[in-house]
Amino acid sequence: MTPGNNDPSTEFHDLIIIGAGPAGLAAGIYAARDQQDVVLVEKLSPGGQVLNTDWVENYPGFPDGISGFELMDAMRRQADRFGLQILSREVQGVDFSGEVKALTLPDGKMTARSVIIATGAQPRKVGIEGEELLTGKGVSYCGTCDGPFYRDAEVGVIGGGDTAIEEALFLTRFASRVHVVHRRDQLRATKILQDRAFANEKIAFVWDTVPTRIIGEATVEELALQNVKTGLESAIKVEGVFVFVGTRPITEFLAGSVDLDDQKFIKVDRRQQTSVPGVFAAGDVTSETARQIAVAVGEGVTAVLSAEDYLSESIPG
Repeated sequence: MTPGNNDPSTEFHDLIIIGAGPAGLAAGIYAARDQQDVVLVEKLSPGGQVLNTDWVENYPGFPDGISGFELMDAMRRQADRFGLQILSREVQGVDFSGEVKALTLPDGKMTARSVIIATGAQPRKVGIEGEELLTGKGVSYCGTCDGPFYRDAEVGVIGGGDTAIEEALFLTRFASRVHVVHRRDQLRATKILQDRAFANEKIAFVWDTVPTRIIGEATVEELALQNVKTGLESAIKVEGVFVFVGTRPITEFLAGSVDLDDQKFIKVDRRQQTSVPGVFAAGDVTSETARQIAVAVGEGVTAVLSAEDYLSESIPG
C-alpha cells in the first residue's frame, strides 16, 4: 500500500492497530520504529480517554506530573517521528474468519495479516431516571471537560473509585460544594486520593447511598437518593451530576469475532493474544488489565511484539 492513499478498499497491511489511546499509540510507535507495514485506525483524536485527564502524576518519567493532553500529544508526536500512518476512520465491523483479517469502514474495507485491538472503554451510565434526558444538560461523565461550567455551584459525583475521587478533587477548583455519593461506607480509591479528598473542605461524602433519580427539566436541579441500609430517601440540590461508576469496553463492532468475558471485555493471554490467531488486544478493552496508563502502554508493547512473532512465523520459508 502506498502511504497517503485515501481509498481504504485498496489497502492491505501486515498489521492494523485499532485505537489510538496509550496502548494503540505505544504499539504503533514500536511497529513504525521497526519499519513494519502498519497503519493505525482511530475514529476520534489520538489520545483516547487520557485526553480528558487533568493531571497524571504516577506515569514514570514525569516527577512533577504532566497533563493528560500533554502526555498523549507527546506520544502522538513520537509516533509521527517514526512515520506511523494514522487513519481517521471508524471500524464498523470485522471478519477474522480467514487468515487475512478484514475491517469494515464507512467507505470500504481494509485487510491485514494481523490486528491489534486497542479501542479502550467508555464511562458506564448509572441507569436511573433523568440520566438520558439531562445528559449534556447537567449530567456529565467528564469533570475535566465540564467542570468550568459549574463555578460557585453545588454538584454531585457518583462513585468511589480512583476516577470519581480524582474528578471530585478537580471539580473543587470550580464548584462551591462537591457531594460524593457512594454505595459503600468506604472509598475504593487509592489511599493518597482518599487522604486528599478527606482533607478538602469542599467535598462532602454521602455514604451507603445510591442515586435513584436525576430531577430537572431543562437542566439538573436535584439528585434523589436512597440509603441502602435504612431505605431512607432524600435529595440534594445540585446543578450538575458527574457519573463515574466504571467503564464499558468498546467491543460492539467485534460482533462475536473474538471471545469476550461476561462484561464484554476481550479475553487475552499473557502475550495479549485473543482467541483468534493473529488478533491481539491491549489496554482497557481487555478483561484482565488494571485501568492504568502505564499498564496500557506495556500491554500495547507486548501485543506488537507478539504480532511481530506471529507475522514472522506465518511467512512461508
